[in-house]
Amino acid sequence: MADTIRDLAAAARAWPFEEARKLADRLARRPAVLDKGYVLFETGYGPSGLPHIGTFGEVARTTMVRHAFTLLSDVPTRLFSFSDDMDGLRKVPDNIPNQELVRAHLGKPLTQVPDPFGKFESFGHHNNAMLRSFLDRFGFSYEFQSATDWYQSGRFDGPILALLQHYDAIMAIMLPTLGAERQQSYSPILPISPRSGRVLQVPIVERRADQGTVVFRDEDGSLTEVPVTGGHCKLQWKADWALRWQALDVDYEMNGKDLIPTRKLSSAICRVLGGAPPDGFSYELFLDESGQKISKSKGNGLTIDEWLRYASPESLALFMYSQPRTAKRLYFDVIPRNVDDYLGHLAAYPAQDPAKQLENPVFHIHGGRPPVADLPISYGLLLNLASVVGAGDPDVLWGFIARYAPGATAEQHPVLDRLVANAVAYYLDLVKPHKRYRPATAMERAALEDLAAQLEHLPDDQSADDLQNAIYEIGKRHPFDNLRDWFRAIYEVVLGNSQGPRMGSFAALYGVANTAALIRKALAGAFLTAA
Repeated sequence: MADTIRDLAAAARAWPFEEARKLADRLARRPAVLDKGYVLFETGYGPSGLPHIGTFGEVARTTMVRHAFTLLSDVPTRLFSFSDDMDGLRKVPDNIPNQELVRAHLGKPLTQVPDPFGKFESFGHHNNAMLRSFLDRFGFSYEFQSATDWYQSGRFDGPILALLQHYDAIMAIMLPTLGAERQQSYSPILPISPRSGRVLQVPIVERRADQGTVVFRDEDGSLTEVPVTGGHCKLQWKADWALRWQALDVDYEMNGKDLIPTRKLSSAICRVLGGAPPDGFSYELFLDESGQKISKSKGNGLTIDEWLRYASPESLALFMYSQPRTAKRLYFDVIPRNVDDYLGHLAAYPAQDPAKQLENPVFHIHGGRPPVADLPISYGLLLNLASVVGAGDPDVLWGFIARYAPGATAEQHPVLDRLVANAVAYYLDLVKPHKRYRPATAMERAALEDLAAQLEHLPDDQSADDLQNAIYEIGKRHPFDNLRDWFRAIYEVVLGNSQGPRMGSFAALYGVANTAALIRKALAGAFLTAA
């Protein structure tokens, strides 16, 4: 069976398998990788801020590639989540307490800045703990690594000394990319002031490669000599990335599209240091509802806590899985579709042949072991039901669900129970404040009265498919340009939204008689009066 899966994985078109095959080719080209006994995947984290939805996306996508690789190769794998906690703190975050305490330590490595929350050894340690808690929350398998630990323990000493020996070659890579003023002050080696403890971006006055030291002007103007080893210096970002790749022998790391130029420069530096840059790909960035790039400093877009208030982490993983090289809007209105798409993929999985299963997103979301869950109702339908009944209580929705799917209970369907709670929250926060009804045109009124009359003569146990066909036929009897306009009229006049559910399913869930009464109320202007 294992051989069969490996054969299927070798031909699977899903992008994690494409990336995994690229990594397998790297092993064939560089058999020395096997000397360390494993293939190393890496993700980076800047602990000046808390983990965010982009952090989730990078680790989730890397984990998908890692799992795909395990189906192609018997070589063990490891995933390092590497924190750049030696970086100097450049500004005080807006969302922390005790800002004056932190402001007094600007420029120092994050692990030397006091924790404004008063819980950890430093601000860097606090945010590192938040990262580990964040990743553990989603069940990721990883090994945490700290830049402070690597620098101060001496594990970076060899590559840093090599950089000192090749200083001119690295400057030749970097200087053409800088403006004239920055060229005068740039150094890939950033000394840490013995006096202030700050990470300094200053020119190196003298390099003493034989002694492994550099001389620079400290903040008080005095010439100061420090070792480049033992955490007395750190490297500027692009050189630091290259240092990490070379020292850890990283095999795979992806990055955002905005870092493509940085990756090229870091790759060149890595080669100068005698290393081989990792494989990986550059994923597209997220956009807000206006099509603008999401920025942590702007606060536009959607946070991970907001997504998880309205939907499952698996639906977020599907959003990350789908078209990673395409820019996508990350806003509230993408949530319902991703939830229902995830549930659809999950329902389809058991009946698919093994080759199709490897192409199914839930295979990658769940590490090859998706759960069995075929829900009797979609998230979109729940949202519309919540909207119609004004549900602020999940028990109200469960009353309708139990009639629609006899025997269904919250205890028997915990996934559906969470979905109901998500739908209620989404309705209260994002739908209810924006519901807008409009009056029907004369043509729409005639068609809706026709529909109400027909529903009033149908039994309440009519099937969703029969109800859908009846609604179609009524739309065809009236002079709409197309059936899309007919359904839009139902949504906007009766439901107060420009989009809506499959109306046959909605009527079966809400009740045929209830749906007819709802249409009558809309035509009487009850909802317009309420608005």
